[in-house]
Amino acid sequence: MESEKKKVYRDYFRQDKLREKPANFSPLREKLHEVIFEAETPAGRWFDIILLIMIVLSIITVMWETVPYYYSRYLPVFIAVEWLFTIFFTIEYFLRIYSVYKPRYYIFSFFGIVDLLSILPSYVALVFPGLHSLMIIRGLRLLRVFRIFKLDSFIEQGNLLIYSLQESRKKLTVFAITILLVVAIFGCVIYLVEHPTNPQFESIPMSIYFCIVTITTVGYGDITPITQAGKLLTSLLMFTGYIIIAVPTGIVTSNLMMQKSKMNTIACQVCGKEGHAPNARFCDHCGHALE
Repeated sequence: MESEKKKVYRDYFRQDKLREKPANFSPLREKLHEVIFEAETPAGRWFDIILLIMIVLSIITVMWETVPYYYSRYLPVFIAVEWLFTIFFTIEYFLRIYSVYKPRYYIFSFFGIVDLLSILPSYVALVFPGLHSLMIIRGLRLLRVFRIFKLDSFIEQGNLLIYSLQESRKKLTVFAITILLVVAIFGCVIYLVEHPTNPQFESIPMSIYFCIVTITTVGYGDITPITQAGKLLTSLLMFTGYIIIAVPTGIVTSNLMMQKSKMNTIACQVCGKEGHAPNARFCDHCGHALE
């Protein structure tokens, strides 16, 4: 009983410390946070719009760079533009770190990791050429478009879908394990039936691959059974696929109907986390008070 009380007090003290504003947090950092993390002000909206334009242009540049004709003719231009984007996003990344109370929470957040991964390839490519194409990952940051243009209905529905998937994860895990067992059993049986006369089924893993392709109704056709028993088993597998293909959708949909929570677009000043319940007073990621 005593240990539980200590835990409660420790957690409360931790959240209370997180809510404290650092002594060295200047008005400049406050203003930067408002511009960089919030889209409710004109300056913040324009900053995010310019940021999204830069992200789109950088993705288009990476795409065109993979075209051999343009790469051979305009390589110096691609290199210059690539470093222009890299320097821009590097400055933006460090400004984000500078403008939050607790930088480590932003650094290890989803968008913090995406921001870091979007600039690392350019620097790593100096040692290992070719990795700069990984900058395409910065496209994930386009998810911020919903917050920037205040598309609250899209934000709400997106968060409902995320919550539904989270609530469905146990059922989906059981479903996935069941499918793995089904394809493993069918794979072993089809291997025993087909292997003696059909060289395409050269191993049990190859047979399991055939079952996965079949049960998902993809049907590449690179492996086909030739025995009557193999064709019968494949037909049963196809029917099984049609029966269970809608199960994950039903699981997620049922949880989606039960989710009624709505979210707001307030960004936590400590970690930059966005998307909280409308009446939330504290960040659900770091515990800091929302303002």
